[in-house]
Amino acid sequence: MNLPRDPFDLHRARLFGLAYRMLGTRADAEDVVQDAYLRWHDASQHAVATPEAWLVTVTTRLAIDRLRVLKRERSSYVGPWLPDPLLTETLADCAPSPEWALELRGDVGLAFMTVLERLGPEERAAFLLREVLDCDYDEIATILGKKLPAVRQLVSRARKRLDDATPRHTVERATHIRLLDAFADAALRGDHAALQALFTDDVVLTSDGGGKVYATLRPLHGAERLARLYRAVAANRTGTAHYRHAQINGEPALLRYLDGRIDSAIVFVIRDERIAAMYNVRNPDKLAALQGA
Repeated sequence: MNLPRDPFDLHRARLFGLAYRMLGTRADAEDVVQDAYLRWHDASQHAVATPEAWLVTVTTRLAIDRLRVLKRERSSYVGPWLPDPLLTETLADCAPSPEWALELRGDVGLAFMTVLERLGPEERAAFLLREVLDCDYDEIATILGKKLPAVRQLVSRARKRLDDATPRHTVERATHIRLLDAFADAALRGDHAALQALFTDDVVLTSDGGGKVYATLRPLHGAERLARLYRAVAANRTGTAHYRHAQINGEPALLRYLDGRIDSAIVFVIRDERIAAMYNVRNPDKLAALQGA
């Protein structure tokens, strides 16, 4: 006889997806989901008419409180802050499990997640509830404890703030992977001309070292500057480097290894069949979960 699943287990993936989009870190998202689990099992469950709505409400409110703390902490972060990269699947096996498919419903690309940092906690929650979880405005008002006009204003303001900054370029997967391979080859060789040819003129590199490893302390702009940087990296390399394909936050990406240990996770934005932006996560704390991938 099959016993009914705990409603929390049924919705765990959705709650994690919401918490991760809100917070941008795996550990904080897992903590929020665990806290929601404890509150669920302390609640009078028989009195909860709609468990999913109850769990989404609790998770959202916990995430808002946690994000307020994180915003203060990130204000003193060394260099650019990027979200934790989630290794979703390798390209050799790109069909996600049902649980991952649910977690990745909607956009969790690293570029989009980085843009979300522009929003305040309640603004971010309202936007995600509306655009990703497809909640209606009345539901969002209940979750946030706000009046309907205020919720509509939060969502509208968030859309306007994100509109110009959100990448909208679509590219065939084969093209995306071809450009990643070309970059990996040129970067390992330090081929300045080949690297420059791969970049758009206005390419931007954002690196997150967290003050623990070398990384540029502000975004680096321009094909010539990026080509010079990767030529210098190759020239000054003291160990054996190689790149591997991965799927980070649902997108083709590269993992760079130095002497067998993961050194960085790089996500690329492609425009007009060239690399328009790179998000390079080098903070060892954010790479720990990817070691061995």
